Amino acid sequence: MKAKDLYKKLDAYFELEKCRDDWRDMDFNEFIADNFKQRYMGLVLDNSQNIVQVYTAVFPSDKVLNKILNSKKEDILLFTHHPMIWDSSRSGYPFKDINKSLLIKLRERKISLYSLHVPLDRNGEYSTAVSLAKAISIIPENEFYEYFGVKAGIIGKTNSKTIVDLAQKVSGIVGHRVKIWNYGTAKINKQQVALVAGGGNSPEAIREVAGFGINVFVTGVTLPNKNYKPSIKFHELARASKINVIGATHYSTEKFACQAVVKYFKKLNLPAVFISDEPNFNDLDEMNH
Repeated sequence: MKAKDLYKKLDAYFELEKCRDDWRDMDFNEFIADNFKQRYMGLVLDNSQNIVQVYTAVFPSDKVLNKILNSKKEDILLFTHHPMIWDSSRSGYPFKDINKSLLIKLRERKISLYSLHVPLDRNGEYSTAVSLAKAISIIPENEFYEYFGVKAGIIGKTNSKTIVDLAQKVSGIVGHRVKIWNYGTAKINKQQVALVAGGGNSPEAIREVAGFGINVFVTGVTLPNKNYKPSIKFHELARASKINVIGATHYSTEKFACQAVVKYFKKLNLPAVFISDEPNFNDLDEMNH
């Protein structure tokens, strides 16, 4: 498929004109597409005229990029949820840029990068919260938590009766340990759960959850980070409102959306494969920070 045609289809389907985002801390070097420098979403690296293979991933990490480069293929599109690499062990801004040496190789091999952060968080068929809810068998009933002008959270029903039951289910689905912050009663009120994939540790989100009378909130990042004051406030509010929190890492709560979007590309008759990565357990608690 002609690359420009594919980008137009993606822009239209995910309704980029209805979204906004902010990646101003990114290094807007000579490799980054001019359009991305203006709107912070969509085409990041414009290296291909034709696309014959698509890969999807949560972050454009070294592991993901090297796997594609090692395939020896060309005319490839990497579709990611983020245009930068997540590293919550960093003392400041938790995202870092793609290594320039890899940017050179990507250009040489005709490998483009298209990234949707807010447009993929925006609740919809392939979105992060909807895909996470589906993975852990939560039936959506309502949506909440507005950021950048879109709704990115889901309220839904679980068949789990207690916080421990639900945490065990989440752990089994993501394939690793999760963190439980026990701030409320063990029993799940009305078997209703709120969830925001990724970095949902927002004071605004937890205030809304409290307003719904819900006592369980599932998200990715739960570390109370002294360098990020809203994360401290998030825990203060959760504790005061007696809302239990389950953390399952940024990567692991958002990977289901990037797996789901493979279906979108296959509908366009483009071969598509999800590339797995590693969760960062610094996302969860001080034990690993």
